Amino acid sequence: MNAPVSPADTLRGALADLLDGLPPRQAAGVVDRLIANYRGRTPTDAPVLRNRADVVAYAAYRMPATFEAVRTALEAFADTVPGWAPAGHLDLGGGTGAATWAVSATWDGERPVTVLDWAEPALALGREIAAANPALKTAEWRRSRVGAGLTVESVDLVTVSYVLGELTDADRAGVVDAAAAAGEAVVIVEPGTPDGYARVIEARDRLIRAGFRIAAPCPHSAACPIVPGEDWCHFSARVSRSSLHRQVKGGSLPYEDEKFSYVAAARFPVTPAASRIVRRPQIRKGQVLLDLCGPDESLHRTTVTKRHGALYRAARDTSWGAPWPDTDPAS
Repeated sequence: MNAPVSPADTLRGALADLLDGLPPRQAAGVVDRLIANYRGRTPTDAPVLRNRADVVAYAAYRMPATFEAVRTALEAFADTVPGWAPAGHLDLGGGTGAATWAVSATWDGERPVTVLDWAEPALALGREIAAANPALKTAEWRRSRVGAGLTVESVDLVTVSYVLGELTDADRAGVVDAAAAAGEAVVIVEPGTPDGYARVIEARDRLIRAGFRIAAPCPHSAACPIVPGEDWCHFSARVSRSSLHRQVKGGSLPYEDEKFSYVAAARFPVTPAASRIVRRPQIRKGQVLLDLCGPDESLHRTTVTKRHGALYRAARDTSWGAPWPDTDPAS
């Protein structure tokens, strides 16, 4: 019996099929231009993706990374609410729908799904790609301006991924407020840059003021202990690189690491991690150094050595972004 194909593999296959009709040099040129737009600091009040060539090239290049980042954030959230699954999902500014694929990879089964975006070519392509995923066969793809004044119907889960950086301050606040008003749970993902982290922290504060509990990555709903301008909270997701990735970026590695910042919050009870590993663990001879965000609103480093037995073995196997047991090796 053949093993079931994962949503990640299905998505990669669907994106590869799209590129068959687009010359590689044209695809690479489109990606270069769009990356420059997305990395710009000037917010926009119009879609960046203008036509099918734009959308195909950028989807093939960016959807796998967005999918992996959002899936990682969703899995961290799912760990804090065992037994819960969204009965419905709204993806604000979802474009070609990477977050909808990530939700279907995190929780099995079909559910009502709505993707709102202002770029019709992105929605059309998202609808086309979604035909490969049975969990998304009934998804709705609706054109809507994503910004201040947005109102949407209530739903269990709202995702907002790689959207806030495209918006003006007023539109950014409006989108987060709309997500908070509509969702029982909200997950927001941004690039893992200082600016992306700042947008996540701004959204986190708005969600807390709206009555949400922070589920991940933070072990608490108090103020973030990171001093603005000195550091930023971000994590990493491993992404298989396509031929288009290698063509645009060069290099020969079959993967790359997508850096991202996120916040997941809910109106219902959650069980956050006791602590969260906020840097890549440093494995030394006979010891592992872990940088942790703790429940007491602190950032601290703990050292786990061989004498800690099972805890040491767990430390050697853990990873950046993972929860850490509520155990002090020094005790």
